[in-house]
Amino acid sequence: MSQAKLAEAIGVQRSAVSHWESPQGKNPSVDHLRAVAMVAGITFEWLATGRGKMQLSDDAKFDSVSAADAILVEDMLELRLVQSFREASPRTRIALVEIVEELTAKRLGRTRPKRPPLSGE
Repeated sequence: MSQAKLAEAIGVQRSAVSHWESPQGKNPSVDHLRAVAMVAGITFEWLATGRGKMQLSDDAKFDSVSAADAILVEDMLELRLVQSFREASPRTRIALVEIVEELTAKRLGRTRPKRPPLSGE
């Protein structure tokens, strides 16, 4: 895969991929490593450390999700919530947590407990 195609697939500039490949360049973030692993169909552990199996087997691609991206949920609604939360800005994450807490408290017939402010408040 070319640098340009990889960069496009993970949402970075081609020059970033070039820097990652250069011995004097910067290392990619964990999020970018995770994205590269998913796009390339290889395990995060192998990409980040050189340990373990390199390739994901076809029958184990979901079960062999990288440790950095592992979500131990079976409920698809919960999975959607976690994925959306991860994609949200920090400010939106705070609002989402407060909304869920409020809805849960109302459902259970109690008031939302006072908690210390989340970072960014």
